[in-house]
Amino acid sequence: MKNLIAILFVGLISFGSFAQAKIEFKTNVIDYGTIEKGADGVRTFEFTNTGDAPLIISSVKSTCGCTVPKKPKGPIMPGETGEIEVKYDTKRVNPIRKTITVISNADTPTVALKIKGLVIDPNKTSVLEKKEKSMIEQ
Repeated sequence: MKNLIAILFVGLISFGSFAQAKIEFKTNVIDYGTIEKGADGVRTFEFTNTGDAPLIISSVKSTCGCTVPKKPKGPIMPGETGEIEVKYDTKRVNPIRKTITVISNADTPTVALKIKGLVIDPNKTSVLEKKEKSMIEQ
């Protein structure tokens, strides 16, 4: 009887180890395009747990303090969707090229998400635009 209980216990443990969370993002890249300084910098990466175990996102980090990601608070059950919100500081006039690293208990534990785009200041003109404008005026 003890052997039967031990075999059942080991069987249940090994069966449970095959259950796996899987994270599938709609897209791994968000392109802000060309946006103006001070524009809304919030974007959302949507994902689904396509596995058969609860998905737990333990960490979401950015390569820079100008990008603040926000992870889901609780586990995402199999078949459910979730969001990772990313807020880029659009007061910085520059090209956007940032990576957000997501760490979870999924079968692929580390996923790299990317944001890209360009923040411009409509009140400032470039050197080329000034040169073109002065040539037209002459």
